[in-house]
Amino acid sequence: MREFRVDQPLVLDGGLATELEAMGHELADALWSARLLADAPEEIVAAHAAFYRAGADVATTASYQASFEGFAERGLDRAGAARLMRRSVELARLAGEVEPGEHRWVAASIGPYGATLADGSEYRGDYGLTPQQLREFHLPRLETLAEAAPDVLALETIPDLEEARVLVEAVAGLGIPAWLSFTVEGDRTRGGQPLSEAFALAESDAVTAIGINCSDPEDVLPALEIARAATEKPLVAYPNSGEGWDAEHHAWTGDPRLSPRQARRWREAGAMLVGGCCRVRPEDITAVAEALLDPES
Repeated sequence: MREFRVDQPLVLDGGLATELEAMGHELADALWSARLLADAPEEIVAAHAAFYRAGADVATTASYQASFEGFAERGLDRAGAARLMRRSVELARLAGEVEPGEHRWVAASIGPYGATLADGSEYRGDYGLTPQQLREFHLPRLETLAEAAPDVLALETIPDLEEARVLVEAVAGLGIPAWLSFTVEGDRTRGGQPLSEAFALAESDAVTAIGINCSDPEDVLPALEIARAATEKPLVAYPNSGEGWDAEHHAWTGDPRLSPRQARRWREAGAMLVGGCCRVRPEDITAVAEALLDPES
């Protein structure tokens, strides 16, 4: 396996679930895109390939919301659940063969505990669990995904400093690099802790890069400036489109506000891994890639 090194800017993909929905899949499900690991794996390959074709260097797997507990509710035993989690890495690898290129990295997605509850609590944190309970939940997922040999582990959309600490400790012995990205609001995590404290976790040898994702594009640059004051390690930035989610009506509201100009500013602020999250499509990633390559565009 190649060593994942962030010694040059890399373009991340966009919203995998958004792309799958655009392909006609209904994902209003507790497993979200992870359901398609069993039901339509070829469609996941096609979505990854679309982002590679658009200019992404990194594919993020359909494992964000996957858990042993979630699969058990669908009648899968632990062996079957583990097989599907490993499949998420295999499908992203296959997409790199469908759309070959110089950089075809696979990031295994590890979402927060709240993501598996499918109730929006990944944007609040503080689930009432002890650090040991969080470790018992996350470690088997991490170990299973590590068995599939992804290039990097994406500890993403983390709302809470305590959960981030548990994750960083859990990945320390796995032998696979990890990036850690928080979901934020202003200068604090969604759980309310100062970002200066959150980004201090970059001091761990287990953390290859640190930053934010699944947040408002306007919050990215100030957060990156806080992160740069905390560490010299590469920074990560992949926000949402800027649209808002109306939970009552189950609809997106407002207009997209992610722009290539923003992506250039994030790169100037130290972001070496730049892309998008929810509602960010392949054409948006193409614009980001072109902006990073051509500072005059």
